[in-house]
Amino acid sequence: MFLKKAMVGDNIVSINGIKGKVEKVGENSVVIEILENFSGKYFENNRTIVSHKNYVVL
Repeated sequence: MFLKKAMVGDNIVSINGIKGKVEKVGENSVVIEILENFSGKYFENNRTIVSHKNYVVL
C-alpha cells in the first residue's frame, strides 16, 4: 500500500498520536512542529522527527 509522502506545510498525524505541521522533508523522515500531542511524551522545543513509515498526511 502506498501512502502519500508529506510536503512542507502539510499536517500529519503519527502512529504515536502526535499531530503536527511539516517544517522540513528529508530522505527518510520529516521534521514537524507539534500541534497536538497525545503520546504522553515531552518534547522540549515542540518539534520532533517522524519517519515516513510512521505517519499519515491529513
